[in-house]
Amino acid sequence: MTETRPPQQQPVRRAPVDASMTLLNEVMHRPLDPGYAEAAARRAAGQGPRRGRTGTVALVALAVALGVVTTAAAVDLRAPQPGVIAARETLEQEILGRQAAAEELAGTGAALSTEIEQLQGAALGGASADVLARLQEEGAWTGMQAVEGPGVVVTLDDTSGGLSSGDVDPGSLVHDSDLQRVVNALWSGGAEAVAINDQRLTALSAIRSAGDAVLVDLQPLVGPYRVEAIGDPDTLRTALLRSGTSDFLQLLGSQYGIRSSVTTQSRLDLPGRSAPTLFFAQAQDTTVDSDAPGATTESTDPVPTDGAGQDGGITTGTTHETGQEIVE
Repeated sequence: MTETRPPQQQPVRRAPVDASMTLLNEVMHRPLDPGYAEAAARRAAGQGPRRGRTGTVALVALAVALGVVTTAAAVDLRAPQPGVIAARETLEQEILGRQAAAEELAGTGAALSTEIEQLQGAALGGASADVLARLQEEGAWTGMQAVEGPGVVVTLDDTSGGLSSGDVDPGSLVHDSDLQRVVNALWSGGAEAVAINDQRLTALSAIRSAGDAVLVDLQPLVGPYRVEAIGDPDTLRTALLRSGTSDFLQLLGSQYGIRSSVTTQSRLDLPGRSAPTLFFAQAQDTTVDSDAPGATTESTDPVPTDGAGQDGGITTGTTHETGQEIVE
């Protein structure tokens, strides 16, 4: 009986431990591509290809051509297009035309206001002194009458250049809220009349902003901003201190560089405004006694009004003791 030997099994070859890191091994042990390595070896042995004069000239010409093309493209992109220039010129002409029309209308309005004042003076020529005094007082309250007297002047100015200087930091400009705070402090201190850059403030005045520009009753103002207030100078300066406005102005100067000053004036002349726009008006019903031709007339209907009155105001703001101004 013969014994059979079991077939011998082939030994199993195990994969290298770093078989999964072939790419990493290639990068570590052979960092250069074979082609680059061969070229580097030839160059080291002095067998590298020599660049002829023709190749050098061609390379320089290609570099010059690429530079010229790149420069021409940049200049063409930065140059304004004819259509853009034409549109800008048209817009500038339209703006100038509108400004001229606005100035003409403003002059016409001033002339009409002067004529109205003359007619009112002629109509009131026979009125009593009490009536004339009351009309002047009401005109001062509503801002229609020019006034004069002692007071204070608060001046605020932008850090440098204002809106006309290139890139402007908004923090270095005087904002509408800064002027509002000064004006409200003056009203609360008993100011009888206030104006900003000769723009008289009334019961319907508003201090707003359009971008970085400051508007008073839709009229753009340019710094420095001169806030004039008629009243007792000592009382007005005390009001600025008690309301914290003086500290606020010092804060604007220290943090943003906005220049400000408060000065006392023995006399200030504030202009009046044109006649207010009537929002509604009704004719008075008059009755005359036939037995008394010279009898006075009576009326129970409301008189014409401009919608504000002496105590009028706008929707937002602070009510002031003078009862004449509420500034946004």
